[in-house]
Amino acid sequence: MKLASLIRSSSNQNGVPNLHWFSSVPDIKLHLDKAAKLKNLKHATQIHSQIVTTNQASLGNINSLLVVYAKCGSIKHAVLLFGTSPGASTSVVTWTTLITQLSHFNKPFQALTSFNLMRTTGIYPNQFTFSAILPACAHATLLSQGQQIHALLLKHAFHTDTFVATALLHMYASCGSMSLAENVFDQMPHRNLVSWNSMIVGFLKNKMYGRAIGFFREVLSLEPDQVSFSSVLSACAGLVELGFGKQVHGSIVKRGLVGLVYVKNSLVDMYCKCGLFEDATKLFCGGGERDVVTWNVMITGCVHSQNFEQACTFFQAMIREGVEPDEASYSSLLHASASIAALAQGSLIHCHVLKTGHMKNACVSSSLVTMYGKCGSLFDAYGVFGETKDCNVVCWTAMITVCHQHGCANEAIELFEEMLKEGIVPEYITFVSVLSACSHTGKVDDGFKYFNSMANVHNIEPGLEHYACMVDLLGRVGRLEEAWRFIELMPIEPDSTVWGAFLGACGKHGNVEMGREVAERLFKLEPDNPGNYALLANIYTRHGMLDEADEVRRLMGVSGVRKETGCSWIDVKNRTFVFNVNDRSHSRTREIYEMLQKLKELMKRRGYVAETQFATNSVEGSEEQSLWCHSEKLALAFGLLVLPPGSPVRIKKNLRTCGDCHTVMKFASEIFQREIIVRDINRFHRFTNGSCSCRDYW
Repeated sequence: MKLASLIRSSSNQNGVPNLHWFSSVPDIKLHLDKAAKLKNLKHATQIHSQIVTTNQASLGNINSLLVVYAKCGSIKHAVLLFGTSPGASTSVVTWTTLITQLSHFNKPFQALTSFNLMRTTGIYPNQFTFSAILPACAHATLLSQGQQIHALLLKHAFHTDTFVATALLHMYASCGSMSLAENVFDQMPHRNLVSWNSMIVGFLKNKMYGRAIGFFREVLSLEPDQVSFSSVLSACAGLVELGFGKQVHGSIVKRGLVGLVYVKNSLVDMYCKCGLFEDATKLFCGGGERDVVTWNVMITGCVHSQNFEQACTFFQAMIREGVEPDEASYSSLLHASASIAALAQGSLIHCHVLKTGHMKNACVSSSLVTMYGKCGSLFDAYGVFGETKDCNVVCWTAMITVCHQHGCANEAIELFEEMLKEGIVPEYITFVSVLSACSHTGKVDDGFKYFNSMANVHNIEPGLEHYACMVDLLGRVGRLEEAWRFIELMPIEPDSTVWGAFLGACGKHGNVEMGREVAERLFKLEPDNPGNYALLANIYTRHGMLDEADEVRRLMGVSGVRKETGCSWIDVKNRTFVFNVNDRSHSRTREIYEMLQKLKELMKRRGYVAETQFATNSVEGSEEQSLWCHSEKLALAFGLLVLPPGSPVRIKKNLRTCGDCHTVMKFASEIFQREIIVRDINRFHRFTNGSCSCRDYW
């Protein structure tokens, strides 16, 4: 009676009812149900003790205990119970229960091991066993094992079972084999809505959005549920198929499902991705339940539509409504902060992340690294990266990209080599950053080594971004003929990024003929891009071919193409000050231009000569004066006026900084003993003591 007394005295803690000796099976079931509902592991172990003590360890009770332990979050107890219970290994039901729980706990290899062990002991799987093991293969994308199980269930004639067949097609879809999933679906004698939804979700996950929409049209003859509608809306978002998305919205309203949060989230996401941000906002604000996913969808939609300040506003509203942000919330908000280079706000989010314990999440950590990098703080980016435990490929790639963007290309390559030594498998985007780093350091041999390793070692098919990096790599070192041959031998059709990289190389090395031919190709590929016209005009201008340059500018006018006006902005005391070319709208304009004049005089004493080839659209004879009206120079002068001595000057620019401004920033960093950080459309330039982090190679 000591055990019973102990259990009675301790079991009323945390609101758990007292336990007594079980007198019947219904009593056991009642207490097991309560333990599962409360998810109280201690309560479950007490029930287990009484079952053993009262000799009621029947297979039915063992199966129930396995489920209860799993619901209490302890698969370890479930496995131990199975291994120590006499007779457990003789029942297909008990084996199936164990395999089901292992699969639910995302332990696919243990589930497969148990499945194989069951068969070696002479126990034949039933339809429920197959329905349990197939999701394990789906979780781990184990296609070959899944195909072996397919052959086995054919042998046992379970392929006609609707639930087994649905699990099978889901497995194939999760493994990326939609053709095999369709074969299973076509051979099913009976299909239910879950079968149809599994196909729609499979097409969606494999980005076969058109097929997903096609299957949904057939589901309309049945009674689609929220999974059907949510999935097809995601397919519409993927295809930017607004017309059909609106029809689906109408069907949802008719069926009275618009109030379901799961459906509402997909509707908001669809409207955001289809460019109807206002419609998404109206739907979001139209009442009804909103969970953290709803808020995340809206914040992500703001980021997608480049309403970065609005994303921050929604995040603050979410906090006020008492909704706890999750990893996705923080990642999206950090993306918004990075996009507007809001360092103070990003640092504040970092504090929130630390307080809420989300720093352990690799996605949040990588977003923090990217945020600090895009806000110009390489030191803080390194700090977050160094403090992140168990860095995954996303974290490594983020740090490599930040190093490259800050002109630390050698460090980026070293990080990549270190990542490989750690056994981290690189991804598609990792190689874009690494190849670009090789390009900006002139490491042609290393670039080709990494490029060739993509397919030969890592089984990654190079994409257009990688080919563009290689063209840029060859072009920067002046190997234009070789770059041209490389393009001609590409297995895929070169796009504007590839030809654009080549045109930039032609401009850098002054090859007029090649530049003209490449520019003509680009005019056809992207006729609305003013950068291509400007590049060709600059090539002509630098070679004294002024008539040809004027003809290119005339062609821009005829085609209705306008070059984006250059602007720069600088943050001072939580205020953003924007400067345009020739700007005289600021209240301290006179002081700004006086500072520029002072800087110019000091620089000329040190040997500065204006690089007038960067003075475009200026009247002859006034080229040097026009250079000193560039927006980043005005922002620099203002920063030197208002920021405390010795503090860094951080400038953002919407276009690529020109060569003359780059030279001026180098001189200014030495003259005023300031760190000057310029973030242009391509990269960061960190100027200290008269030199730039890009080593004048950008």
